[in-house]
Amino acid sequence: MKAVAISGSPRKEGNTWQLLNLALELLANEGFETEFISLHNKKIHPCLACMSCKKEKNRCAQEDDFQEIFPKMQAADALLVGSPVYFGSATPNLMALLDRAGYVARHGDNHFHRKVGTPIIVARRAGVNFTYAQLLFFFSIMGMIVPGATYWPIAYGLNQGEAMNDTEGVQTIKNLAANIAWLAKKLRD
Repeated sequence: MKAVAISGSPRKEGNTWQLLNLALELLANEGFETEFISLHNKKIHPCLACMSCKKEKNRCAQEDDFQEIFPKMQAADALLVGSPVYFGSATPNLMALLDRAGYVARHGDNHFHRKVGTPIIVARRAGVNFTYAQLLFFFSIMGMIVPGATYWPIAYGLNQGEAMNDTEGVQTIKNLAANIAWLAKKLRD
């Protein structure tokens, strides 16, 4: 089984990176092959609404780093996406990736259907609920299954490492990873 985590943070190894890697570490301990993808140095253009993906199944016409990432998303049994809160929203590069992945999948074979997926959100202060809900829409419309935890998968911190000091947030991510592993294994049976 494979778990892929995608960080929408522009920071290479910030709080989002740390929380996603915490989840991946726990999933690796459960026997998952894991992969971390950071968008901090990737070029992902927004969807052009050209509908080329409707004509050429499972492919986006734009040539950028989307072409490298999308097949990895499709191959995952569990997909985690993380974002810091930017003015009450997910980062634009993550939304561009998800918008395009959604269109390509919906007009193609929708390899996301009935797979496990979840967002993980980091904020300095506020906006976590809006951002969490925003990202949940992607998983829902793709027909994915979102596991719960003991709270929403959010943590608070601004500077690198501060989110790992959020004891409840870290425990929630651990509980979420355990539920992802359990659920993904059940879906495989």
